[in-house]
Amino acid sequence: MESAISDHLTCPRTLTRRVPDGYQPPFPMWVGRADEEVQQVVMGYFGVQFRGDAQRPAALRAMRDMVAGFDLADGPLHYDLTHHVDNQNHENLMIVGYWKDIAAHDRWLQCPEVADWWASDERLSEGLGYFREIVAPRAEQFETLYAFQDALPGVGAVMGGISGEINEHGYWGSMRERFPISQTDWIQPSGELRVLSGDPAAGGRVVVQGHDNIALIRSGQDWAEAETAERNLYLDEILPTLQDGMDFLRDNGQSVGCYSNRFVRNIDLDGNFLDQSYNIGHWGSLDKLERWAESHPTHLRIFTTFFRVAASLSKLRLYHEVSVFDARDQRYEYINCHPQTGMLRDAQPPQ
Repeated sequence: MESAISDHLTCPRTLTRRVPDGYQPPFPMWVGRADEEVQQVVMGYFGVQFRGDAQRPAALRAMRDMVAGFDLADGPLHYDLTHHVDNQNHENLMIVGYWKDIAAHDRWLQCPEVADWWASDERLSEGLGYFREIVAPRAEQFETLYAFQDALPGVGAVMGGISGEINEHGYWGSMRERFPISQTDWIQPSGELRVLSGDPAAGGRVVVQGHDNIALIRSGQDWAEAETAERNLYLDEILPTLQDGMDFLRDNGQSVGCYSNRFVRNIDLDGNFLDQSYNIGHWGSLDKLERWAESHPTHLRIFTTFFRVAASLSKLRLYHEVSVFDARDQRYEYINCHPQTGMLRDAQPPQ
């Protein structure tokens, strides 16, 4: 059994773990492995917001245009497409792209085809909303966890490898302890979420500045290859408790420190649903995410159900990734989105 923290990211620990050195997890889990060349990754969330069937064709065209832009030089190494309905009953198409080279991402974002499209006045008059939420954790600022070992989704797709069975899972606090930075840092937030330019209530273009150690969790489910028993397990037992928790965070997340929560369903380029989904949640701190996970009834039901079935999973694929970021490594930009979108709701106005 090995540590979730890669050898090249291991250092003398100054903060103690929650479990003794001889701890043995109750079932096997794995993490993504990247080599020493991967110093920082980029996770880009690119969205199209619309309301009603009349806008759907235009929204799908806009999404496909964005995807076409990924074929340009320095585009993401991996991406997926999703759909969700937010708490204002707006539909959102979202593309999530991953880079393992921040310089390549920056070149892509600044190339004329991408930069000019985003800056064009046409984006203000199309009747659609757009957003891009881009974060870039350093190698020591993110962790992963998979109940399977092949075809890793999300950031795992660009990491290049998979661990053996790891030790840091199956107990409260294990998420934090899979972060390399947690060996010496409590990962506390500093600063505040604030509007840099624009007015969320007025629409148009709005830019939000993040603060140090915002936490982002992506927690996924893939039942595409599951046979009848596991499919029923997910749809009849796991999904209802998961949906309750995600709906609570979508509608009431502000009360527990969750800036934004989206439970998304994967789609293809034509908008057809796939048998995959995941949750994307931005939190004010890792502490607040942990506190909700360890104490809120909706998540306790999710956790209990997973523990009961984890050892028997065969084709049902469950995973998550969690990241934190320095303020300078975050970009939140919105065009004509409603003021409850993403980070807009909790961003403080300019002083």
